[in-house]
Amino acid sequence: MSIEFRQVTKRYGDAKSPLVVKGVDLVVPKGTLTTILGPSGCGKTTLLRMIAGLDAPTSGRILIDGQDVTELGPAERNVSMVFQSYALFPHMNVLANVGYGLVVQGIPQGQAEQRARAAMDSVGLAGYDTRLPSELSGGQQQRVAVARALVLEPSVMLFDEPLSNLDARLRRSMREEIRALQQRLGLTVAYVTHDQSEALAVSDQIIVMDAGRIAQAGTPHQLYEHPASEFVAGFMGEAMLFDGQALSNGTVRLGPLTVQPRQPVAPGPVKVAVRPEAWRLAAAPPAGGEGLPGTVQKCAYLGSFQEVTVATELGAIFVVAPELEPTWQPGQGAWLSLAGRGLSVVAA
Repeated sequence: MSIEFRQVTKRYGDAKSPLVVKGVDLVVPKGTLTTILGPSGCGKTTLLRMIAGLDAPTSGRILIDGQDVTELGPAERNVSMVFQSYALFPHMNVLANVGYGLVVQGIPQGQAEQRARAAMDSVGLAGYDTRLPSELSGGQQQRVAVARALVLEPSVMLFDEPLSNLDARLRRSMREEIRALQQRLGLTVAYVTHDQSEALAVSDQIIVMDAGRIAQAGTPHQLYEHPASEFVAGFMGEAMLFDGQALSNGTVRLGPLTVQPRQPVAPGPVKVAVRPEAWRLAAAPPAGGEGLPGTVQKCAYLGSFQEVTVATELGAIFVVAPELEPTWQPGQGAWLSLAGRGLSVVAA
């Protein structure tokens, strides 16, 4: 089922309180995973809670599969939510936790346990029936929370920062499992996170929120390669923003470098967003090309790549260098040039 917001606003408190969601229009297409991404306080969790029916919009309409559910309560929406804290019952074993919602709905005990075990199987928890939450790892607790949501056979699943309590390796494996599950079952999923790499990895669509408004919506590729604003360019990844000058011949000057924007830009001041992987780092100026001279300030060897900070006339520039040789050292001279990707020009 699809999810649609039509000019939705939300404020907490009286009419003088500020809006935390400001006239949002969005669509989560049926059978897709849409990530709502943004910094703390941008309104992303409030959007999720309004889909779930836990918060009512101040104005506007919310539709699920074309039906207006704005006035309906959570139990009437066929929506399941996985919370950041997992919210498992500590005194109940895994089977009881997963089947709890079915029991509340009045499903007979035997049937509820059968469906709960099937949901547990789908997330790799077969045989964990009698374990308590305290006996599970963080990743296993996360799977219990997902199984408890799945067992209700919802038309829509909502995830609120589901991986924030896990370590980096487990986050990677769990996001892959959630994505595989969504695709296998054809679920419609709205997924909230502040982690850009997580959003890029799992999403069909990303909606970037900024202070209660949608800054940009699109595919991961569109948002990463073609940000519509300075905010989106800076938020998606680790892009650094530089002052540039668009020229009448269609190019952009960035210090001593010439940049060819992907889309036409009107002459005048612009912002150039450059991602760390867009820089090429060399010990000598490029043969027959433009280069930006600098001095290595910091360097870190991370096994498959190097992170290098170079002091230049444009300021300190953070570079991710895939080449492991040479191993850079502070104080070395270096030359920077730009590769063909990882660079965007936006209005100043």
